[in-house]
Amino acid sequence: MKPWIVALWTLGFGVAATAQTAPPAASPLPAASTIAATAKLPEPTSTTTPDNTRYLNDPSLLESCQARLDAFNDKPCDIIFIGASNIAGWDKAGKAVWDQTYAPRHALNFGIEGDKIQNVLWGLNNMDLQSLKPKAAVILIGANNTANSSHEIADGVKAVLANTQAAFPGVRIILVSLMPNERADSIMMQANSITKNYADNSTIYYLDLIPFMPPVTISTPDGKTETNWKGLSDDRLHANAEGYQIWANAMEPLLTKLLAGK
Repeated sequence: MKPWIVALWTLGFGVAATAQTAPPAASPLPAASTIAATAKLPEPTSTTTPDNTRYLNDPSLLESCQARLDAFNDKPCDIIFIGASNIAGWDKAGKAVWDQTYAPRHALNFGIEGDKIQNVLWGLNNMDLQSLKPKAAVILIGANNTANSSHEIADGVKAVLANTQAAFPGVRIILVSLMPNERADSIMMQANSITKNYADNSTIYYLDLIPFMPPVTISTPDGKTETNWKGLSDDRLHANAEGYQIWANAMEPLLTKLLAGK
């Protein structure tokens, strides 16, 4: 058993039980400077700090991500993809594109399904990333923070950007817009309107996927019509194979530039 799994279980008996009986109410996410200062301290079960409660409750959530990370112990890592389900999905619906486009370029998928911003912050500060020296980081996070406002999500994204830069000095970041989704589309699009301003086109670049994923009308087997978005699966939340190809095509010119050091 991995040492970090043993540690999680050891810590988890008390903390997890508390989280299950009295889940914390959603509250504003902290500014990047606050998280950077406190991330190395023991994280309380709170939506305002890096949080590992879901890993304490189910250590298996980390296994796939940890296995991918372990595979880079003796290999270069030029690109790291950071986020939740739509990042983790590069190993599923996006696998064909990944194998052709990113695996040959030493890319690491550092995504865990279901993660919120708080979980990603914990991972950046507590998982063993010190040996990685990526030239580029691709970040897509926030879709699971449906209990937070658009401003709180944007503040959390800013914290992820700051923690990524702290973990990988000199890395250049591609911040990917939150995709359209049926679950909380208005909140996510409002968050996008804020986070796009974080790009300085020097260390942080913004990739807007929204123009490439317009609403589409589809016919159901019973003869009715429904609305989805181009590139999304039937759950109207996660990218399908077409969506990952759309993403890769839109990102390629920028990623090529960053990897070349331009």
